[in-house]
Amino acid sequence: LQEVGEPFKEEKAVAKYLRFNCPTKSTNMMGHRVDYFIASKAVDCLLDSKWAKAKKGEEALFTTRESVVDYCNRLLKKQFFHRALKVMKMKPDKDTKKEKEKGKAESGKEEEKKSKKESGKDEKTKKEKEKKKDGEKEECKKDETPGTPKKKETKRKFKLEPHEDQVFLDGNEVYVWIYDPVHFKTFAMGLVLVIAVIAATLFPLWPAEMRVGVYYLSVGAGCFVASILLLAVARCILFLIIWLITGGRHHFWFLPNLTADVGFIDSFRPLYTHEYKGPKADLKKEEKSESKKQQKYDSEEKSDSEKKEEEDGKTEATRNSGTDGSGGERHSDTDSDRREDDRSQHSSGNGNDFEMITKEELEQQTDEGDCEEEEEEDIESGPSHGKS
Repeated sequence: LQEVGEPFKEEKAVAKYLRFNCPTKSTNMMGHRVDYFIASKAVDCLLDSKWAKAKKGEEALFTTRESVVDYCNRLLKKQFFHRALKVMKMKPDKDTKKEKEKGKAESGKEEEKKSKKESGKDEKTKKEKEKKKDGEKEECKKDETPGTPKKKETKRKFKLEPHEDQVFLDGNEVYVWIYDPVHFKTFAMGLVLVIAVIAATLFPLWPAEMRVGVYYLSVGAGCFVASILLLAVARCILFLIIWLITGGRHHFWFLPNLTADVGFIDSFRPLYTHEYKGPKADLKKEEKSESKKQQKYDSEEKSDSEKKEEEDGKTEATRNSGTDGSGGERHSDTDSDRREDDRSQHSSGNGNDFEMITKEELEQQTDEGDCEEEEEEDIESGPSHGKS
């Protein structure tokens, strides 16, 4: 009887903590907008709460997951929340009809393809193009960084219905909140708003100094708002004047971020922006595009010249290899000739030792020896005369 009765303060505190700290989601149930949570997340939330820590002289309220489940069963019986059932939404009949129509269309296309197979050449070329495109797509996918966002997975829609067995179970079971307390922040904001309205209605009863101060504050706030509006209009007028005078070539904005969706300080930054959109700008753009084209053309020419150089190098290498072979044969021939000449000279020298020398050769050798002795005597007499 106590469990079915009114909840205790402790139970209210636990339910309030669970309501504001357990992750919840909202959906429609029986035509109403409701908030629901998952049982396993609620158990984890309570195990991390202050009631899971033991105090001085007292035991912890939540020690295991089973103790949390038992306590949540008490809260369910006190009608803080109730169990719901997930029912997946089935596809309507229209979708099935569309799928059937698609299947019929695909079968008709297949028959047409069979009839077109007679002209096989065109289809082969198309298939080759498609393969190339698929290869390019696969390369692009490989080049993509791992941080790139993936396609969103289609989630199946479901709806909630009340469950027949109202029991709290630890798992992926869904429970809908009935208990909806007011948060402290919303209560404080509402209280401040009520006090401000009452104070504004009692303005005639305020002291004179407070009324004068509020008057000056209101005038200052009004002047500030009016100055911003005037600046917004003046900057548009200034832009139009400069645009008309220069024939649309100069775009000058004063405080460009004044009406943009930015912060208060960022709305005054930068002070101005200027853009020139005349023929020179177009020329610059054309020059940039031409320079890019020239760079591409130069790179292509370089690649072609490099290819030619590589081909020339290969041909030269083949030629050099042939000439080296012939040169090697020639060198080998000359070396063999030289060796034969040396051998013949050695053989001739050795043969002269056994040949007979004639009288005329002996006389010539003696005459040459006498001439050499006379030259040596002249050389020796030359320095002696110099000394005297």
